[in-house]
Amino acid sequence: MLRGRKGLVVGVANADSIAYGCAASLKALGASLAVTYLNEKAERFVRPLAEGLDAELILPLDVEKPGEMEAAFEAIRKSWGRLDFVIHSIAFAPRDDLHGRVIDCSLQGFQQAMAVSCHSFLTMARLAEPLMTEGGALLTMSYYGADKVVNNYNMMGPVKAALEASVRYAAAELGQKGIRVFAVSPGPLKTRAASGIAAFDELIDAAVERAPSHRLVDIAEVGRTVAFLVSGAASGMTGATIYVDAGLSIVA
Repeated sequence: MLRGRKGLVVGVANADSIAYGCAASLKALGASLAVTYLNEKAERFVRPLAEGLDAELILPLDVEKPGEMEAAFEAIRKSWGRLDFVIHSIAFAPRDDLHGRVIDCSLQGFQQAMAVSCHSFLTMARLAEPLMTEGGALLTMSYYGADKVVNNYNMMGPVKAALEASVRYAAAELGQKGIRVFAVSPGPLKTRAASGIAAFDELIDAAVERAPSHRLVDIAEVGRTVAFLVSGAASGMTGATIYVDAGLSIVA
């Protein structure tokens, strides 16, 4: 289904990462992967996972370090000459700002959260554009808190809302080049990143209770959805936020 497709997966931290679930599904369907790690400390966890997926490129990428995004895409250009998809699965907010009221968050904290969680996706879209000579797909990860108020999600709500709006605008701007853009919105998952949200266990329990399926989704289900969006089967779709949350988002 994806044999011959080449793509970049950003955000693998461990085997529980959404990005890892995406990478595993994409690889299982024949895609060739470039996988990134945040820094030297993270590399010892990410590299074995990437090697287990036969990743052709394993690259450092800290989006807060000037030049690292450009270097990663240049490495892809030199090795592959083209790119078919990008999976952007990173987000960050300073703990003090994340745990406080939205109206109390600091300017510096808000700017950092926006830079890492939202603007980095736009930068990756710009860098990927010249490599997607035959079209492609750009995907990022959102959450229901972008659309509705979720207790303790706090400042990440406005940040993810900006990300979803960015997806729509990028889809409009890149559509003529055959580049499709999506936000995928999983339900709450027990990932390392999510553990920074206050009272996260309560959020999990509430999701299980309220979702029509009365369960959580897993990273494999998110990965299969991502693989569908990357594939030609989703050629008629772009600009949408796709919920993979066992129906939680339909419940008032």
